[in-house]
Amino acid sequence: MTTPPPDDLDELLTRLRPASGAPPNILRVLHAVQDRYGLIDPLVIPAIAHSQGVTEADVAGVLSYYPSLNTHPVGRHRIQVCMGESCLANRCDRVLREIRTRLGIEVGQTTPDGRFTLEPVSCVGNCAVSPSVRIDHELHGRVSAVDVAVLLERYQ
Repeated sequence: MTTPPPDDLDELLTRLRPASGAPPNILRVLHAVQDRYGLIDPLVIPAIAHSQGVTEADVAGVLSYYPSLNTHPVGRHRIQVCMGESCLANRCDRVLREIRTRLGIEVGQTTPDGRFTLEPVSCVGNCAVSPSVRIDHELHGRVSAVDVAVLLERYQ
């Protein structure tokens, strides 16, 4: 994606401008931009900041804090391998290695066909059945390296 057309972005940002006296909602605006364009081009940060009456640093701070917000294209399926303590103790490293091998990509990369993006996450809150993998919005627990092939087939 390239930078959105100015008129289209202006319309969206005008609609999401905070009401008089209301606090800004940077996260809501970032989600709306990502929903419409598939990602948040860093070049639109100044326009978002201006529309919310905040600094560019405020917008960049929110953007960098939430891993669900993307400044680069991601695959149709987002694979997130939990790297929390429980998952580490239960060998998530083996799961991650198997996914990397099967997809032929490294962490942070997208497959050449645009199907999968592989990301580590700090915790998915599924510690009782670790190691865990989230694909899109679906959480999978007790994933082992031998489960990876069948798991990925579901998303082909």
